[in-house]
Amino acid sequence: MSAPPVLSLQAASLRRAGQGFGPFDVQVRAGERVAVLGPSGAGKSTLLKLMSGQLAPSGGRVLLDGQALGALSPAARARRRAVLPQSQQVAFGLPVELVVGLGRWAVGAAGEEARWVRQALAWAEAGHLHGRRYDQLSGGEQARVQLARVLAQLADVRDGLLLMDEPLASLDPGLQLALLDTLNRFCRERGHALVAVLHDIAQALNRFDRLLLVSGGRVQADVPAGAAALPALERLFGLQLRAVALPEGGWAVAARPQEAVA
Repeated sequence: MSAPPVLSLQAASLRRAGQGFGPFDVQVRAGERVAVLGPSGAGKSTLLKLMSGQLAPSGGRVLLDGQALGALSPAARARRRAVLPQSQQVAFGLPVELVVGLGRWAVGAAGEEARWVRQALAWAEAGHLHGRRYDQLSGGEQARVQLARVLAQLADVRDGLLLMDEPLASLDPGLQLALLDTLNRFCRERGHALVAVLHDIAQALNRFDRLLLVSGGRVQADVPAGAAALPALERLFGLQLRAVALPEGGWAVAARPQEAVA
């Protein structure tokens, strides 16, 4: 018998601020890379909060490793899934290594925290920030420290779940690509599933396996990543898209408004 999905949403729905979301029927298996795309206000972040357990469904179920997510203790959740939210504020001037070390609180591996903190900072291209105060960092530097935090959390876990909401939005394009490659390698080596809210269509097509296309609080399409997804993406965003195959593999994507097409 095959293992259950790492994450399963079964007719999961939510009412929030007078708006309905779902029902969502989504399964994510170990090792899958899933990008969530959609226009602003479509419900992408709300879907991610349902997946993480930050929001409890009004109807249906959200399961983690086949168990009801809401029934798991915070420590049990933290040992199986890590969350990188869109907002990453820290109220106090904590040292960088302490912020990253917060990802290790549920692991309980005394004596290994410092090693994993330094390794996670290196993975996030942030090793030079060790010893700095978090509140004195730029937005891009803070984003890398928060990425290191979730990498530290799942560094010695197998077949876990990593949930990320616009994880690289504040970084320059070159660093975005480098960290996406690092993130994919990190998840592949450990069998982790990755679900990330993105705005960059090219990144989604080139570095993910599936696309969840969200609009109006619902998943409008669940499609494999690649050029064949362009018609669904055009309908989602109201754009004309063209994908050009690159010699080294992957796709370059150009976009223009549909009304500009004569």
